[in-house]
This record gives sequence, structure tokens and C-alpha cells, in this order.
Amino acid sequence: MSHTTMDEFATGARPGADDVPAAAAPGYWKSVGQRLARDPVTLAVTLVLIGILVITIGAPLVTSYDPFAGSVMTRLKPIGTPGHWLGTDETGRDLWTRLCYGGRMSLLAAIMPVSISLCLGGALGVFAGYAGGLVNTLIMRTMDVFYAFPSILLAIAICGILGNGLSNAILALAVVFIPPMVRVSETVTTQARQLDFVEAARASGTTTFQVIRYHVLANVLGPILVYATSLISVSIILSAGLSFLGLGVTPPQPEWGLMLNSLRQAIYVQPYVAALPGLMIFLTSMCFNLMSDGFRSAMDVRLSK
Repeated sequence: MSHTTMDEFATGARPGADDVPAAAAPGYWKSVGQRLARDPVTLAVTLVLIGILVITIGAPLVTSYDPFAGSVMTRLKPIGTPGHWLGTDETGRDLWTRLCYGGRMSLLAAIMPVSISLCLGGALGVFAGYAGGLVNTLIMRTMDVFYAFPSILLAIAICGILGNGLSNAILALAVVFIPPMVRVSETVTTQARQLDFVEAARASGTTTFQVIRYHVLANVLGPILVYATSLISVSIILSAGLSFLGLGVTPPQPEWGLMLNSLRQAIYVQPYVAALPGLMIFLTSMCFNLMSDGFRSAMDVRLSK
């Protein structure tokens, strides 16, 4: 399955981005569910993500160690050590425990910025696309200003100004993701606004709120959610990068990016142990990416025939 960058999707380069699915058509969502049920890759990665989520939420139930307690006598134990089946980190803390608890911080730092950008950027994009004219121009040109800065550099600059910490990292990534979310939302809303039944609803005297709620959102919510899912994979990497640079989660809190930074000194001693946080970042990001591609393919009306 193809993968495109955040900016390519936002500019409409993603396959199928120019087609607004006929979500209002009878049986559309049922057919989407049937195609997802026949996609083994999407089902597999969804199960993996559910497993990761369950393990991180239920971390106290799957491990008996304290994620903050270590011992000099047990530092940098290899994988397979009795009592520490994934080894220990540079201060002797159980790595399986740290990975489980660290997933909480990593997933929170990845999902929260996307959720904020989905609510704010999605609403702003739908408003701009439906209003059109001068309102659309003002909103979209303002969003274009943010495209002058690379995503990671903008996030680093915001965290550098606000200081390190989980809340500041979430805020920085939310600011980074709002412009592309606005662009995608505006694009699909502009297309949906020109559909015949939307024009008919507007001509019949239906209020703007009702047209947007019952006609426009039914056709644009799917593509927006698919794009938001793809942003989570980017968000995981960026949030881990901020923590790796010391701009995200602060020690001794367990977080995959921060763990990768602290274990990099041990790469020549225990390379497999040091690589485990990076492996979790890669696996989770790839699963979200593949799940997003599966949702996009299932919602493509050209593939439903």
C-alpha cells in the first residue's frame, strides 16, 4: 500500500483525496465495513494496536516491577535474563516494565495533538470550505504561513520557547498539525458543498447549521478521520523525537523516545536492549500508517464496484 507524507495529503496529492465518498448513499458504511473485514493487513495491524493499548493501560497487571526503581547490581542485563526477560536499562530498571508504562506517555503524546488538531483544524476547515469567498481566503492564507516552516523545526521552536514537558510537547505538535488538517477539511468540504443534494438543501431554505450537520459532515467526516489516523503515525515519531532531544517528557518518566536517548550510550554493550524502544516506536507508527491506508482503500468509492 502506498504511503504519502503529511504535506502531500494536505495538498491533495494522496490517491483518492479529490473524491468525496458518497457517505449519504444507502449501505455505504456497511460496504466499508465489509471491505475492512476482507482486508487481512488492516485487521492484523488493528489487533496489534489494540494489544499495545491494552498492555499499556493495564501495565500494573502485566508486570510486577516499579518502573522507577532500579539497582546498580542489575544494570544492562541482556534479553532473556531470568526475572527480566527483556533485560534492564542503564540504571537496572526492568525494561519490559518501562516499555509498558512508557507506552502510556508515547501514545498520549501522539494521540492528543491529533485529537486537538482534528477538533480545531477540522472545524475551521469545514467552516472555510463551506463559507468560501473572502472567509476562505483569509483562513487558508493564514494556514499557508505555517507551511513556511518544516514541521519538526516548528515543533522544536515552540518547545524551545515554552520549555520541555509533556503538555508543551502536545501543544507544539497540535500547532504543527492544525494547518494540514485545515487544508484537508477545506478541500473535501469545498467539493461536498457543490454536490447536488447539498445545493438542493441550501435552496430549500435549510439553515446553514443543518446543512453542515446533516449533509456536509456525512460526506467529509470519513476522509478527515482517515487523514487524522495517518497523522498519528507522524505524531508518534515527532513526539519521540522531541523527547529524544530533551524537549518532551522529562526524566525519570518512562517514554519511548526518552528511553531511546538514555539507552544510546549502551548501544555497544547491549545493542538489542538499546534498540527495543526504537522498535516499539517503529512498530506502533507503522501499524497506524497501515491502518490508515486500509481505511482509505475501504472508503474509496472507486474500489467498491
